[in-house]
Amino acid sequence: MAKRVGRYTLRMENKPSIVGYAAICGKKEGQGPLSQFFDKIYEDTTLGESSWEKAESRLQTEAVTTALRKARLQADGVDYIFAGDLLNQCISSTFGLRSLDIPFLGQYGACSTMAQTLALSSIFVDSGAARRCVAVTSSHFCTAERQFRFPLEYGGQRTPTAQWTVTGSGAAVVDQEGTGPYVQAVTIGRIVDLGIKDAANMGAAMAPAAATTLLDFFHDTGTKPEDYDLILTGDLGQIGSDLLYDLTQREGVSIGSKHKDCGLLIFDRQSQDVHAGGSGCGCAGSVLCSYILNQVREGTLKNILFMATGALMSTTSSQQGESIPGVAHLVQIKSRG
Repeated sequence: MAKRVGRYTLRMENKPSIVGYAAICGKKEGQGPLSQFFDKIYEDTTLGESSWEKAESRLQTEAVTTALRKARLQADGVDYIFAGDLLNQCISSTFGLRSLDIPFLGQYGACSTMAQTLALSSIFVDSGAARRCVAVTSSHFCTAERQFRFPLEYGGQRTPTAQWTVTGSGAAVVDQEGTGPYVQAVTIGRIVDLGIKDAANMGAAMAPAAATTLLDFFHDTGTKPEDYDLILTGDLGQIGSDLLYDLTQREGVSIGSKHKDCGLLIFDRQSQDVHAGGSGCGCAGSVLCSYILNQVREGTLKNILFMATGALMSTTSSQQGESIPGVAHLVQIKSRG
């Protein structure tokens, strides 16, 4: 059973193992530097469906079924599925996963959802409440633009601080048994709001929460950045990453040499017009469940911190002039060694 360490961190005592994982992505992601690591790349943004929303649901369906197949499992062998996305009432998850007939726990953590679902899956498995869980999330550029910003037909210009929502989905199967990668600890983040109101500057809104959670983890565990091979944030992009360095440095913690951001890994900002980098639930999900977990499985990375960050806004709150609260959840993942 998970053991509390410090104020905010839980250490997994039974080493929940990630026995299967998969990433399904869209055309633009397939043109980026990580294309060779994705399980499937679609050239059509609709994935052959009649709407972008249905296309995003299909991303989740395929990510979960692919992860299960790689783990040599069937859907009826899964006790719970933790899933979420960016759309109202998490419709990408509910419509995408309804046919699997797995007990469903919907999650909303905005772009922090991959870390949230993975953390909860690990806690359930470690405690014995479940033998096996699936964590999954997704996002789609076109669905996110339609809900949160402007219809694509509007053709509005994007500011330099804006990020490009990833069309992709990541899924991971967490089991009581396995040879790793395994989840060592989780830190559930606190909501942090420093008053950022610019919905086109998600990095600035989320960076304070990322700094808070990371410092909480270091304080709880008595560790420092040098103890880890990689500190991976969800999708702060360039603006948010720079702010994270500044915020942690103020507390005497330097993470620059260990840090990478999924939003900066998935696209090539020099050749792809993504402004400050990638974003969306599918950004952290697809990068973790491909490129990163491959390296952990192979032992290239032995001990990493995965921390996905989320901006807890809605169209309603933005239209009413509210600020954008942020949250970040952290999962420590170790190789089989």
